Amino acid sequence: MELTKKRWIILIASCFINLCIGSIYAWSVFAAPMAAYLSGLTGLSLTPGDLAIAFTITNSVGPITMISGGWINDRFGPKRVILVGGLLFGGGMILSGFATSVSFLVLTYGIVLGLGTGMVYGCTISNSIKFFPDKRGLVGGVTTAAYGLSSVIIPPIANGLISSSGVKSAFLIIGSAFLLIICSASFFIEKCPSDFVPAGWTPKLPGTGRSLKGDKDWKGMLASPLFYVMILLLISGAFAGLMCTSQASPIAQKMVGLSAAAATTVVSVLALFNTGGRILAGYISDKIGRINTLTFASLLSVVGLTLLYISGANSVATFYIGISVIGLSFGSLMGVFPGFTADQFGAKNNSVNYGIMFIGFALAGYFGPSIMKNVYSADGSYQRAFVIAAIFGITGIILTFVYKWAVKYQARTAAKPQEASI
Repeated sequence: MELTKKRWIILIASCFINLCIGSIYAWSVFAAPMAAYLSGLTGLSLTPGDLAIAFTITNSVGPITMISGGWINDRFGPKRVILVGGLLFGGGMILSGFATSVSFLVLTYGIVLGLGTGMVYGCTISNSIKFFPDKRGLVGGVTTAAYGLSSVIIPPIANGLISSSGVKSAFLIIGSAFLLIICSASFFIEKCPSDFVPAGWTPKLPGTGRSLKGDKDWKGMLASPLFYVMILLLISGAFAGLMCTSQASPIAQKMVGLSAAAATTVVSVLALFNTGGRILAGYISDKIGRINTLTFASLLSVVGLTLLYISGANSVATFYIGISVIGLSFGSLMGVFPGFTADQFGAKNNSVNYGIMFIGFALAGYFGPSIMKNVYSADGSYQRAFVIAAIFGITGIILTFVYKWAVKYQARTAAKPQEASI
């Protein structure tokens, strides 16, 4: 089959895989019943906040295997990497059903599942982007949207399984299903040839908009000042999204007074806007540019956090609007950044490069939920955490303008030697 047509099958398989690993965003649905289950086993009074460390570790260790798996992917192809990652992801979720302590859960859900997530996520996105140089933003948005869509689909399924069979069985059933799907879909994945050009598409020459800037390896990327602006922008943008995603259900219950069932709906609403934002922003960024899209996403984050800050027991509508805007902002950021990284440093080494860039996401995934937990423990409310996240959002807006200035400065500096040689 011609690769230009076959790439769509590879994209669909990648989306199914990402749909499975994106279930980590449904963590808040598991958190409360798992805390109650472990409290019964250990005799301790555990809360969802005490278990947030598992979700935090999951996000923190992902870049380790994104980078190592990306290195293997760039040289030998993504199929084996995804297969092994699928075994780790599904196995980690299955083993979480046997957890008897918080430390056991950190090992199985945080480390084993987290390492599997990094291996799979890095390969599916980077490989898909290589197959679609003509639709880089859109495909980056679609593949990351599949990842986010899991939080729309999985919460009601998980909630139903937890209600009928208990949280232990929910982990076992969902983990087994995901292991089977990821490993089966991995056989439809192929490595993109380095010289692949889609039929009917002509690459743009340097100086014509989204230029071909050359392929940089990780050393070349780290030598560029733009990398540091970009990773700080990723940290600033992902902070609020990960902070709210990690404890969306507890926030809805404690701050607005929603029931557990209604709070599950909040998780799904957040995930729905997260998913929509990835596709929409990916498509828009192909039209107006990645950095302009990221400026708007950072602005949305500040708006959403402001709405959450003023929400209370009698402000359910304001809360829903705020959490929806946060989801849209977070999704926009995550949908744009894979293509943004490939645009700046080239697609050839993007598996490793994006893995390194993803360290920014891991840092946000650690500090966001941790600050949320600590603020609530100290204040008995979430308001101060929203203020801190809003400061990060404002920083993100500033960084988008710093990026634009740095690009112009870099272009002027590169032009001066050419002018001198004329």
